[in-house]
Amino acid sequence: MKRFRHFRTTQAVRDEQAEVSLSASDFIYPYFVTEGEGVRQKIATMEGICRLSTDELLADAATLAAAGIDKILLFGVVPEAVKDGRGSAGTSPDSLVCRTVRAVKERFPSITVFTDVCLCEYTSHGHCGVVHGHDVDNDATLPLLAEMAAGHAAAGADFVAPSAMMDGQVQAIRARLDRDGFGHTRILGYSAKYASAFYGPFRDAAGSAPSFGDRKTYQMDFRTVGQGLDEIAADIEEGAAWIMVKPAMPYLDMVQRAAVRFPGYPLVAYQVSGEYAMLKQGARAGFFDGKRIFLESLTAIKRAGATHIISYYAKDFVDSGSVKFM
Repeated sequence: MKRFRHFRTTQAVRDEQAEVSLSASDFIYPYFVTEGEGVRQKIATMEGICRLSTDELLADAATLAAAGIDKILLFGVVPEAVKDGRGSAGTSPDSLVCRTVRAVKERFPSITVFTDVCLCEYTSHGHCGVVHGHDVDNDATLPLLAEMAAGHAAAGADFVAPSAMMDGQVQAIRARLDRDGFGHTRILGYSAKYASAFYGPFRDAAGSAPSFGDRKTYQMDFRTVGQGLDEIAADIEEGAAWIMVKPAMPYLDMVQRAAVRFPGYPLVAYQVSGEYAMLKQGARAGFFDGKRIFLESLTAIKRAGATHIISYYAKDFVDSGSVKFM
């Protein structure tokens, strides 16, 4: 009989044996930025998360930086009245996200800013590309994604993160950035992004639910494995500096496969809105301890091989002392 319980006798012993740990620098914190001043709109489906105007976001980012989190991801949320079929409110060089990037970099130059590059938040139909009939036109969408990315880069974004899942999006963006003199701006590829029911609360938060159909013709089928690895390889070949698996917890097998298959590439896993809401609501209902359940879930993502985690819980996790006292 082999004995293992002596590895677990006290918290100090368990800490000595721990092989995985989390730090504030592991996290990328997502923000939903909206127009106006002094705006802090609660998101009903995501407890504790708000849509913030740029000034409120800057105030919140100060507490974020004080907690040691130095990376943020920006999503733009615009009024329905300014949306159109081509997402023009997102591709403008003076878009909401561009203005917010400039404000963040001016106030917090050491914060690494990632920007979401997709049309869904800005189109009247809610799809991630140009629509002809009921079909999303892949190749007609690529120049618009490149235009948006170039605007974000000009505003000072450190990373642009194309999430539309259009074939060739990384290549089109990399070519445009290099042409415009933004060779230093890196790309985080939403490389293995699955068509998932776990995105539901995000679509409420960003106002990006499609008005017809779904996104299964461009986001990946959750029954596939090899396609995800091929998508990651293609993004790397096209110029992505960092890669991603999304969602995180239901796809830990893909996180682990990606970490093994592509060593040396920073690997991001996105703990998406549905994962966050599920754990928050479960804790509120008393099914489990909220702090412990998030600690376990985030540690599992890191254990699977992620080098960075996008999580709506990141700030609370660090503020609560979970990183220090895990």
